[in-house]
Amino acid sequence: MKLIKTIAEMQQFSKSASHHRQKIGVVPTMGYLHEGHMSLIDQAHKLADIVIVTIFVNPTQFGPNEDLAKYPRDFDRDWSLCEKRGVDAVFAPEPEEMYCSDRSTWVSEEKMSQGLCGQSRPTHFRGVTTVVAKLFNATLPDIAIFGQKDAQQAMVIKRMVRDLNLPVEVVIAPIVREADGLAMSSRNKYLSADDRTRALVISASLREAEAGIKTDGRKALCGLAESIAVKITAGGGRVDYIEVLDADNLESVSESTRCLLIAIAAYFGVTRLIDNALINLD
Repeated sequence: MKLIKTIAEMQQFSKSASHHRQKIGVVPTMGYLHEGHMSLIDQAHKLADIVIVTIFVNPTQFGPNEDLAKYPRDFDRDWSLCEKRGVDAVFAPEPEEMYCSDRSTWVSEEKMSQGLCGQSRPTHFRGVTTVVAKLFNATLPDIAIFGQKDAQQAMVIKRMVRDLNLPVEVVIAPIVREADGLAMSSRNKYLSADDRTRALVISASLREAEAGIKTDGRKALCGLAESIAVKITAGGGRVDYIEVLDADNLESVSESTRCLLIAIAAYFGVTRLIDNALINLD
């Protein structure tokens, strides 16, 4: 497994693989890897000949009062996990390699990024789309694998790739959960034992909502977000948002909606967790 720290070396590595007609898959991460990330790597192996994992805690997607400085990092552990999973290269640049000190260019998606996490984190998705575009330019992949847990991020990136005609196939892999249902996340490390137990109300609420919709169809949507909010609050959480949206465009549900996205963001203690469910209405 090769460690690459510079964009020039990363591009050369990928160009060489492409020259030998090898398909390149990339899994962009911010490190502190868990089994959710491993599932993305496994998916990349199924679809590509060469698998690259990027490990970069991107400063531009953090707001001024967010957790950039304390975001969990353990590169040696990440390296070992990637090695065991058969990754071909790890791209782990320093911030000054990715961003010029006098940078003045951003990549912005201006529709799907506005709601949900974009409401409480107004600069977040500009940082995400910019760094993902830069990582694509560095790794030159044929395929990029992202997780469904960050549903809005996945949709924003797919829209960016479509609108900018980037030659990358974006694949969205299912959410990976702990045995008790909690969606895997690097930020779960921040949860106290009590908060972690309380946070299970998020996934439980999503399961109940899905069961209700399967039984009652669209009738179950009436008051659904409010009902979930009551459960999360009663469980000791503080709701950031709960939205029931059209999964194809993140707009309000209409008669033409065929797939729902139920998206939740809530705080347990000081830790902000997100989770979601995709539910077919047909």
